[in-house]
Amino acid sequence: MIMKNQTVITQFLLLGLPILPEHQHLFYALFLAMYLTTVLGNLLIIVLVQLDSHLHTPMYLFLSNLSFSDLCFSSVTMPKLLQNIQSQDPSIPYAGCLAQTYFFMVFGDMESFLLVAMAYDRYVAICFPLHYTSIMSPKLCGCLMLLLWMLTTSHAMMHTLLAARLSFCENNVILNFFCDLFVLLKLACSDTYVNELMIFIMSSLLIVIPFFLIVMSYARIIASILKVPSIQGIYKVFSTCGSHLSVVTLFYGTIIGLYLCPSGNNSTVKGTVMAMMYTVVTPMLNPFIYSLRNRDMKRALIRVICSKKISL
Repeated sequence: MIMKNQTVITQFLLLGLPILPEHQHLFYALFLAMYLTTVLGNLLIIVLVQLDSHLHTPMYLFLSNLSFSDLCFSSVTMPKLLQNIQSQDPSIPYAGCLAQTYFFMVFGDMESFLLVAMAYDRYVAICFPLHYTSIMSPKLCGCLMLLLWMLTTSHAMMHTLLAARLSFCENNVILNFFCDLFVLLKLACSDTYVNELMIFIMSSLLIVIPFFLIVMSYARIIASILKVPSIQGIYKVFSTCGSHLSVVTLFYGTIIGLYLCPSGNNSTVKGTVMAMMYTVVTPMLNPFIYSLRNRDMKRALIRVICSKKISL
């Protein structure tokens, strides 16, 4: 961007994760292991859902899309972080920063929407088991996934285009390990009122409402179970909803802690840690949560392994 004083910003510096030179190799190995675990774990779920016909259900359609979203969500930030640690060059081009912001919002929004879809799927399965197949039809699930991808891409494009019209001065230091839209707005020299207004409006629609829908779905599930209280009913709720609730807690807990809770003097450290939680740790843990606590996934893995052995 060209300013009145002819200052040109061609790149930003990602300085939100300062690592001492003597700790460089340790952190590089740690983050590389976490990223590889994220990729392999989520790929395993996607492959299992594709290969095992028993998993061709709405629940696992949403789960495979969640795994794809997690894989991409982590890939938006982690490769650049690993490159910065290895080269000790924290710079990112202006266009690359906007691209990272766009894809970060796409896959972040998609995860939020998929958690809502999965909560609704569990609600229908528990509260209307006899009508589950007719309600959660393949056509409905396909149209829902298409709608979700259209919403996420258009929302991310809107914010990215609004950010592209901003002017930036001499300060190009981003106190984070990726190009966060909120941080970019703080660096802008031009008026950011429109950007902030759209963030406020869209955040209410795409974060608060989905979270409210998830809470409502589980409130209805609990109310349905309490009408006929039994050990078997309670076990069914925990066995079918426990994994999803764990993921919801991880995802929304870190976002609420980062963007809604007041921060003190350690706001930079807190922001970096919380951002690391929902961009790196949560996508890495999701496959373990769903595979270790899900009988269907364990059985599918065994069936796939056994079929491969037989074919050999």
